[in-house]
Amino acid sequence: MFITSIKDGTKKGLETTWMLAKVIIPVYFVVTFLQHTPAIDWIAHIFQPVMALFNLPGEAAIILVMGNFLNLYAAIGAIKAISITPMEVTIISVMLSFSHSLLVETAVTKKLGISVPVIIFIRVGLAVVSGIILGRIGALI
Repeated sequence: MFITSIKDGTKKGLETTWMLAKVIIPVYFVVTFLQHTPAIDWIAHIFQPVMALFNLPGEAAIILVMGNFLNLYAAIGAIKAISITPMEVTIISVMLSFSHSLLVETAVTKKLGISVPVIIFIRVGLAVVSGIILGRIGALI
């Protein structure tokens, strides 16, 4: 019984690791590659005014887009590739806890009969409000 549990746990752990690696590693390499091009600076410059609301650098827009439109694992890969502080990771994490995987989860809520515009407004609104509040707290620390 114990040996079977160890084998099953190891197998499921390796499967989970493989599933996560298939998302995180490619995103990490793409974002790292983009850092060696003008693309990241361009994105950072464009989004800096919006990201300043959350006390985040412009590059954080990439992480938020990955987390909102792909999934949290893609956001993790982008976080790893971009140098940000622990406070900035906290702000992004809380924001994404409200609004991650918008496309997939909105489709699920639509199947449940919940209004799509309402659910998107609530989720994105909570992300924005929490980002502003935590950004202000982070600025004080």
